[in-house]
Amino acid sequence: DDGPPRTYTDGMTRPRVYGAADGAIRGNMFRQVQERWMEWQKLFLSIIPLPEISAARAMPLLVDTVPNPELHNTLAIQMIDEVRHSTIQQNLKRIYMNNYIDPAGFNSSLRCFQNNYAGTIGRQFAEGFITGDAITAANIYLQLVAETAFTNVLFVAMPGEAAANGDYLLPTVFHSVQSDESRHISNGYATLLMALSDEDNRELLERDLRYAWWNNHCVVDAAIGTFIEYGTKDRRKDRESYAEMWRRWIYDDYYRSYLVPLEKYGLKIPHDVVEESWNRIWNKGYVHETAQFFATGWMWNYWRIDPMTDKDFEWFEYKYPGWYDKYGAWWENYARLSKPRGNLPIAYEDVNYYYPHRCWTCMVPCMIREDMVCEKVDDQWRTYCSENCYWTDAVAFRPTYNGRPTPNMGQLTGAREWETLYHGWNNADLMADGGYVRADGKTCTAQPHLSLDPKDMWTLDDIRKAPPAQSPNVLINEMTDSERDLWAQDYRLGGPGGRYADPAVPGAKRTA
Repeated sequence: DDGPPRTYTDGMTRPRVYGAADGAIRGNMFRQVQERWMEWQKLFLSIIPLPEISAARAMPLLVDTVPNPELHNTLAIQMIDEVRHSTIQQNLKRIYMNNYIDPAGFNSSLRCFQNNYAGTIGRQFAEGFITGDAITAANIYLQLVAETAFTNVLFVAMPGEAAANGDYLLPTVFHSVQSDESRHISNGYATLLMALSDEDNRELLERDLRYAWWNNHCVVDAAIGTFIEYGTKDRRKDRESYAEMWRRWIYDDYYRSYLVPLEKYGLKIPHDVVEESWNRIWNKGYVHETAQFFATGWMWNYWRIDPMTDKDFEWFEYKYPGWYDKYGAWWENYARLSKPRGNLPIAYEDVNYYYPHRCWTCMVPCMIREDMVCEKVDDQWRTYCSENCYWTDAVAFRPTYNGRPTPNMGQLTGAREWETLYHGWNNADLMADGGYVRADGKTCTAQPHLSLDPKDMWTLDDIRKAPPAQSPNVLINEMTDSERDLWAQDYRLGGPGGRYADPAVPGAKRTA
C-alpha cells in the first residue's frame, strides 16, 4: 500500500517512480553509473529525507497560526506531500544500497548523517523549518525561500546532473517531488500576503527574509554546489556550471522575477544579502572551498571522495578562470596522499591548509577567511562565517527584536559544533564511535579514492597514527584576549584554498 488515493496530482506519479526503479535494475544502470556520482549520493540521500519530514512537521505550525480554512486544506495536503517525498527518497536510497557496487555508507547513513562533520550542517538546515516563530520557520524560511528559490537547484539541476552520470532513477524520483512544489509555493505566497496585510508584521517579515535567504544560501549552495561540480564526471564545456545555474534559476528567475516585485507591497527586500551570495559563489570560491573542506575531512564521513583529474582541472579552469592557481596544487596533493603508503590523512599532512573554524549559526565552516567574525555571545567566544550569520545569532534569534518581544524565536544553543564533541579524541576512536567503519570492524567506510582493492583502503590502524582531533572553538576560548585578537588577524589573512597567512601575523597562535 503506497498511501491514500491522491486526485490532486497526476495519478501516474508513483507508478512511474516504481516502474523507473524496476527499469533501472533490469537495465543494468548500476553497471553504468559513475561511482563518483553515487558516492556523493550517500551524503545527499541521507540528509534530504530529514528536510522533507521537517517540512511535514512544519505544516501544523502554520495551521495553528493562519486564520484561513482554505489554506488549512492546502497546508494539510502539503504535509501529505512532504511525507511522500521523504518516503520515496528513502526508498531510492534503499535501492541504491541493494544494487550499487559499494553499499557501505548507504547502509549506515541513518545513524551517521547527523553525527559527522558534514551531515550536521544538513540537520541544522532541516530543523530550521520548525525553529523559531511559525511564520519565520514554516512560511518564510521553508515555503518562500527554500521551496520557491532553492528547489530549482535541488530538484531540477541535481536530476540533470544525475542523468549525465548514468543515473536515470534519481531524476524520476526528484521530478516527482518537484511536481508538488508549485502548490507549496502558492501556499507560501498566500500566507505571506495574509501576513503583510497587518502592518505590524512587516518588520519581523523583513528580519525573517534576511535570515532565511542567508541560511539557505550558506547550506544549499555549499552542498548542492559541491554535488553538482565535484560529484560529476560530465565535463562537457557546454554544460552549465553551478554558478551559471544559480545566476539563471535563483538570481534571475527567483530574485528578480519573484522577490523584487514584493516591494510593491512595501516589503523591504535584502538586496545586499542576495548580491553577497552571488559574490561568494563567483568571486570568493564558496563552492570550491566547501568541496576542499569536505575532502580534507574524508575520514570523518561515510562516502568515498575521489581526487580531481586533469580533465576536471581543465573544466574548472574553463568555467572559473583562475581556479587552478587557487586549488590545483591542493587537489594534486590530495591525489598523492589518497592511499596509505606511510602517510597520514591529508588533514594532518603539510599541504598548506588551515583547518577552518565552524560557523556557530549555519554550521558551514568559515572558509572565506577574510569574512570570519569572532564575537563573544552568551559568555562564549564564537566564530561566524559572515556578518549575516553573526546577526542571525546575536540579533534575530533573541527574545526581543528592536525592542519588540519575540518569545517564539528561541536561541541558537546546544552542542552545535561537531569538532567540539570530539575534542582530544584519537581519530580512530572517533570513527568507531560515529559508525564510519565497514563490516569487518577495521576498514574505513570513507576513502579518498574509489579503489576497492584492500591494499589501497585505509583502516583504523592507519588512522590511529594521526594526531588527536581538535576543536578550534575550544582552543580560541582558552586564549587570552590579546592572543585571540592576533589569532583572528592571522586567520583573516589566510586563503584562498585554505592557505595560511603568509607571512604570519607575529605572535599569532594557530589552531591547526
